[in-house]
Amino acid sequence: MERLRVIEETGGGHASPRQVWYLSYGSNVDLGRLAYYIAGGRPPGAARMYRGCRDPRPPERSVPVEVTGAVYFATESPVWGGGRAFYDPDAPGRVLGRAHLVTAGQFSDIAAQEMYGEPGTDLDLAGVVSGGGRVVRGEGRYETLVCPGALDGTPVVTFTAPWGAGDIEPNAPSAAYIAFLAKGLLATGAWDVDTVVAYVAACSGVSGRWTERELRGLVDG
Repeated sequence: MERLRVIEETGGGHASPRQVWYLSYGSNVDLGRLAYYIAGGRPPGAARMYRGCRDPRPPERSVPVEVTGAVYFATESPVWGGGRAFYDPDAPGRVLGRAHLVTAGQFSDIAAQEMYGEPGTDLDLAGVVSGGGRVVRGEGRYETLVCPGALDGTPVVTFTAPWGAGDIEPNAPSAAYIAFLAKGLLATGAWDVDTVVAYVAACSGVSGRWTERELRGLVDG
């Protein structure tokens, strides 16, 4: 199991990177779930088929990370039922996640599939990694790019909504969604069960809807 990695400042620069660390903070912290976005296919019990990336190779590496901000659950997922996970980099707190070292093209294809679009078009990542740290590409739920820093000199990037945690009504996630998130975090070996359960329980959309006892039951199950 890898140790927890520390996010560095990006250090600027304007070139569009060939590789990035894709910061996953929802169900894609689970490597098995992420594999469907990369290699394609239909996850067990899912109604949706994923096209996969143009480059179907798995991430070169996947490491546990913590970044500033908060994860919250809102809107309604037709895949999972219940709320989706979003990242608010401006909210107080910390986010537990997993960073996957992928090509810029793979990141672009994953982002496209999260918006139910077709993979195949490279995103221009130069703006988000050049120091601004946030680029709103559209009003879609996952069309805002965020770069919270870098690992070993390679940018860490993710996608989220253009709104913040306080701008939308929270919605509790489904049991299956929570289980993928929690078990994916635990699989990194960076956090114990108590830490993961307390972290998930405090997220907006979960707090007040799921108890820590119920969450522990999902993790143990």
